[in-house]
Amino acid sequence: MIRTAAIASLLATAACAQMPWEGGPAGNAVAQAVEDTMDAAPVPAAGPSMLRMTGDIIGVDGDAIGVLNILDGPHGVLIEVTISAGGLEPGWHGLHLHQIGNCDDIGTFKNSGGHVGMIEGGHGLLNPAGPEGGDLPNIWAAADGSAGYEAFSTLTSAAALADEDGAALIIHEARDDHMSQPIGGAGGRVACAVIK
Repeated sequence: MIRTAAIASLLATAACAQMPWEGGPAGNAVAQAVEDTMDAAPVPAAGPSMLRMTGDIIGVDGDAIGVLNILDGPHGVLIEVTISAGGLEPGWHGLHLHQIGNCDDIGTFKNSGGHVGMIEGGHGLLNPAGPEGGDLPNIWAAADGSAGYEAFSTLTSAAALADEDGAALIIHEARDDHMSQPIGGAGGRVACAVIK
């Protein structure tokens, strides 16, 4: 917007300056100034691909308890989780991206495999040997079991999540301490979403 206004101003000045003596020194100077401004203006960077991935979050009883949205960006993914009232036990829960897009084994959710980008001994956002690509900050559930969550991860990409076997979001029963192996002491898997 500023660039457009500056160019319009320079063009108006050029038009006024050139009227009495077209091609004269003043007209040439203004034309050169316009050209210099356009050459110096930054070229906008490519925007995000806007690839959007979604998933229904299901609890241990197989019922939907929330929704997942992932938006691809040029430097990572934006992850949004919304959990309905009664969806989770109140308090902190570990949250990870898992290697396989499969939540068919309701109640255990082991079919989702290990973490995306698993590193032996490298689990945890605070781990000097990590973190793994699937490591995320914890989610907090309110007293009524609802939760809202948004995080940006530079540790993975939408392309990695959309590979041949897909990926899943797993919510654990307890808080992830971001250091203990292999899952930060987060305990059992209490919710799962296939990322599509």
